[in-house]
Amino acid sequence: MKTKISLLIILLSTCLGFSQKNIAGNYGYKTECLGVELDGSETVKAWGNGRNRSDAVEQAKKNALRDVIFFGLVEGKQDCKQKPLILEVNALEKYEDYFNKFFADGGEFRNYISLRDERIFDKVSRDRKKARESVTNGLILRVLRSELKQKLIADGIIKQQ
Repeated sequence: MKTKISLLIILLSTCLGFSQKNIAGNYGYKTECLGVELDGSETVKAWGNGRNRSDAVEQAKKNALRDVIFFGLVEGKQDCKQKPLILEVNALEKYEDYFNKFFADGGEFRNYISLRDERIFDKVSRDRKKARESVTNGLILRVLRSELKQKLIADGIIKQQ
């Protein structure tokens, strides 16, 4: 009887262990603040998910900007401005056409991201997580917050304060 119970416990723990590995691939990582530069830009660690490394890196850049614009940076150091650039409720839906064009592949969003904080060592050992059909990459980048704010003001998305 003890043998059957032991076997059952081993079988259950093995099954649960495998299911946890599958769930871990779907974990959502948050953009975190690493610091603020004197020019108003913010150094962040952003995560992106894609079918390969280049898609994941591109998505990480978009996620960093999206978080700064719409949600603010809550994770990481408290130096970063936690408030989002756009405080308007449902702004993503209201300005959907504008932001679809802005975040399109090869779009204008690239002008407000800099990889100058990523060192050679960081490029070689970027944080990578691999699931069955996708890759999650984390990279350190700089969001040019003040330039982005001026662009949104010039385009009439936010008002000058």
